[in-house]
Amino acid sequence: MQVHLVDATYELFRAHYAPRPPVLGRGGVNLSGVSGVVDQLLYLLREEGATHVGCATDRVIESFRNDLFPSYKSSAGMQPELLGQFPIVEAAIEALGLVLWPMVEFEADDGIAAACRRFAADPEVERIFVCTPDKDMAQLVDGERVVLLDRRRRITYDEAGVRAKWGVAPASIPDWLALVGDASDGYPGIPGWGAKGAAAVLAVYGSFEGIPERASAWEVPGVGGTRALSLAASLRDHHQEAILYRSLARLRYVEDGVTIPQQRAAELEWRGAPRAVWGAFCDEWGLDRLRTRPHRWGGES
Repeated sequence: MQVHLVDATYELFRAHYAPRPPVLGRGGVNLSGVSGVVDQLLYLLREEGATHVGCATDRVIESFRNDLFPSYKSSAGMQPELLGQFPIVEAAIEALGLVLWPMVEFEADDGIAAACRRFAADPEVERIFVCTPDKDMAQLVDGERVVLLDRRRRITYDEAGVRAKWGVAPASIPDWLALVGDASDGYPGIPGWGAKGAAAVLAVYGSFEGIPERASAWEVPGVGGTRALSLAASLRDHHQEAILYRSLARLRYVEDGVTIPQQRAAELEWRGAPRAVWGAFCDEWGLDRLRTRPHRWGGES
């Protein structure tokens, strides 16, 4: 079987900010994000042939990473009409009959990571598609069996694709992000380290621990002389920050406390939308336009 793991928080942001007329629900509430997520999930099931699907969300935007680094991304400044859609999109996913992992202490990315590791060990699974363009998630890629799927651009990144796109192996992605920073997550990276230089160094040494402290010992094509001296000095001076940023970038798994109730990938099988449950959801939120969207109906419970 093939497994599709969906970052529903990403899909909600993407749908909410899409340049199209707003979708208004009961009482005039903006439900553009919810409507867009439903459309995307049903397209995944109908047109892209997904059969076993798990969706992760950020039930709470803040996570344990905010305790590690107060400047990490948070709900501060987010549009109230977007924040208000988070619980509604979770209800929509469950009303469609799909498996939902709502994260509280952890992030949606961690939920997907934990599910990915668990189901990659399932012998019935042929391939896992991690459905997000988020570069953080590239660390999950494993050969051609676990791949990153950018559904909007219709690009699939296997291990060779990750190396071609970001210049490093999947296992080096947290180190690379720590060096270059991640503006979307709110940490700055290490001064002087850019994407190309970090990729060149990590392509040779793999991780911080593998990088020689003395620049004279570096054997990195295209990175030498005063540039190597500068990068080595910056990493040495900011080593503790680099370790912290790598911890922020590193995804967490079941052994770290992420809860994934399903033990086998077969439990992710979509059996159709329960008609009564879906109809009740559409009635509650005034989304008549979505009532007949499901192309397959399942049980009533």
